[in-house]
Amino acid sequence: MFNSWFIIANPSSGKESFSKTWREILKLLTEYKFSYDFAFTKYSKNEIELVQNAIKNGYRNIISVGGDGTLHHVVNGIMMQRYVKTSDITVGVIPIGTGNDWIKTHNIPKDLRKSIEIIHQKKTFLQDIGVIKSKKYTVYFNNVAGIGYDAFVVKKLQKLKKLGALSYLIAGLLGMFSYRKSSFVISFNDQKIKTNCLMTVFGICRYSGGGMQFTKNVNPNNGLLDISVVSDFSILDLILNLPKLYNGKIVNHKKVQTFTSKTVTVYTNDQTILCQADGELLGSGNVEVSIISNALCFLK
Repeated sequence: MFNSWFIIANPSSGKESFSKTWREILKLLTEYKFSYDFAFTKYSKNEIELVQNAIKNGYRNIISVGGDGTLHHVVNGIMMQRYVKTSDITVGVIPIGTGNDWIKTHNIPKDLRKSIEIIHQKKTFLQDIGVIKSKKYTVYFNNVAGIGYDAFVVKKLQKLKKLGALSYLIAGLLGMFSYRKSSFVISFNDQKIKTNCLMTVFGICRYSGGGMQFTKNVNPNNGLLDISVVSDFSILDLILNLPKLYNGKIVNHKKVQTFTSKTVTVYTNDQTILCQADGELLGSGNVEVSIISNALCFLK
């Protein structure tokens, strides 16, 4: 089992026919002589249970087949289990989802053959994992989390996801007409920032929202969160700075402040303000975010 792979596949991921994609994946796994077992997710967050059972049964090599949401739940299953050290688990990704933001930081191709070649080569690296806590939940994240407007956009995305990566931009623009900015108090490194805030983003990796870049000089294994505080952005600010959202220069805007810290706490007087992690909607309320250094082993 220690040399075998357990594959967790989400049949609802991607815009193409999953059955056709899955047949191609199985063909390539046979070609590369993988030893494996697999399971399909049957309901939301089923990945957590599947990966924990796999680890309990002796598997130490996991493949996530799907998008950012599938990987997010696989990571949460690994971080929540208590059978082995999380860094003893190796995770490979075969991306077939719509967003696929995490793979952009690590230059993992969407091509099935190339992504399976990467897994076959078994070149590993350790990455930090974030943990976000409120009174209602504790959730881990491997890419980018945030509180405020970006979570509001994630909620709107539920009706637009079929449009692919473009859906993030459409939801973002439409959301500016209805989102109500709130007062945030952001505490980290013995500092306190009080601001009428659009959103606060916590990054481990570079890309989110279908390729947008809200974090500055990210390093996925330096043991630090990259924090971006986006103040009173208007719909006009958003439209005028669209290119900068995708080339990363948005962090130089006068209404964006960037910091690094091992922990950060965000308080808001509006307890309806939502939070998201890796594009998955979590809930509302104040949050405490921290980093677990070199927590999980990935392939790239």
